Amino acid sequence: MVDISTVSIVVASAGVFAAAIYYILQIRHQTKLRQTEMVMRLYATFGSAEFQNAYQKTMGLEFENYADALKRYATNRAEISSAVTSVGTFFEGIGVLVKRRLISMDLVDDLFGTMILHTWGKVQAPCKGKKRTGRNN
Repeated sequence: MVDISTVSIVVASAGVFAAAIYYILQIRHQTKLRQTEMVMRLYATFGSAEFQNAYQKTMGLEFENYADALKRYATNRAEISSAVTSVGTFFEGIGVLVKRRLISMDLVDDLFGTMILHTWGKVQAPCKGKKRTGRNN
């Protein structure tokens, strides 16, 4: 026969197991909520008038290489540099978050994929003509 102490041990064990499963599911849910919240904050920044202005300036640039870009935009170099830096820093930040697995690549691709590809296509030409410095040489 099964005594009361054995039944209580089984019930307690089942309770601990159920609590552990519940806790794991809650952690997974909270992680998804945090990722979604972070991406929505990024999307709000992307949709802001200030960022859109910088993005449009960046995408409106016409140049063949780095030297050509410097020559064409010498008169308003600080303004153009600020716009390009703002856009580049934003997308770099997204890349860091994806690399560290704080947000999913699929979600970034769905929301920003086209803009990232267009931006890279625009700015990669002058990067090829300029000697790179830093740790990624």
